[in-house]
Amino acid sequence: MSAPHPYADRLAPIPVERREAQVLGGTTAYWVYGPADAETTILAAHGFRGEHHGLEPVVAFLPGISVIMPDLPGFGETAPIAGRTHDIDLYAQWLTDFAAAVAPGAVVLGHSFGSIVASVAVARGLPTPKLILVNPIGAPALEGPRGVLTRLAVFYYWAGAKLPRRLGEAVLRSRLVVRVMSASMAKTRDAQLRAFVHDQHDTYFSRFADRDVLHDAFVASVSNDVRASAPAITVPTLLVAAQLDDITPIEAERHLRTLFPDADLVEIPAVGHLIHYETPAVAAEAISRFLRPFGADTR
Repeated sequence: MSAPHPYADRLAPIPVERREAQVLGGTTAYWVYGPADAETTILAAHGFRGEHHGLEPVVAFLPGISVIMPDLPGFGETAPIAGRTHDIDLYAQWLTDFAAAVAPGAVVLGHSFGSIVASVAVARGLPTPKLILVNPIGAPALEGPRGVLTRLAVFYYWAGAKLPRRLGEAVLRSRLVVRVMSASMAKTRDAQLRAFVHDQHDTYFSRFADRDVLHDAFVASVSNDVRASAPAITVPTLLVAAQLDDITPIEAERHLRTLFPDADLVEIPAVGHLIHYETPAVAAEAISRFLRPFGADTR
């Protein structure tokens, strides 16, 4: 049985429509949340192994704003881009082309791995009035507080790619492994909220196309971070960081802010790498404050 969705009542009144767009020769599935006549539009890129559902709790606390959320290539309902390695260059090019086709001029938001994708794309010329990074990857993952676990993850994804295909796919989709990942990231002591987090990961964390794209994306996620792009990003930027993040420690996030020409940092206590699940209201409040001065200019 699925765990109760703690944000369902807030999500229910928000209109949502599934659409498709042709990008880089493939079909990108995306969802549009919020009123059609919204003054502000956000284009949101989700994290590694996730898909658009993961950011819905944040959307629940952004009434009146239009949020466009695609599934990244190879995840959810978006197929991989044929003939391409799914590295950071591919994802940044895809986001840039998707924005041009579907959401020109939108505020760009990236969560976790999506923060790297969004930062690279904006640094390379994706037009946006403002940039929002939630749980930004502000330092090499292998140097984080749980570097040992990250090294185990490197072996896990390597093994999944090298084992016979059927066995490798089964290992990578293992519910036990997904639960270990989920438990290691969750910080809340609320039993119902933890159950929801685990249910979300059980439901959506294995909706990747195949082990090849998963391995490509994992390598991209641990081989890159936001620091390299930050100095080239001139638009106002908001970093929403967690004080207990096991991927990027808060000290690294504070340093990351100094690398941007124009950036604000909001720190959320008592939460880790799952801001979007555990403290979406706090994140949405910070986002709303950041966007408020722009009004119609952000669409």
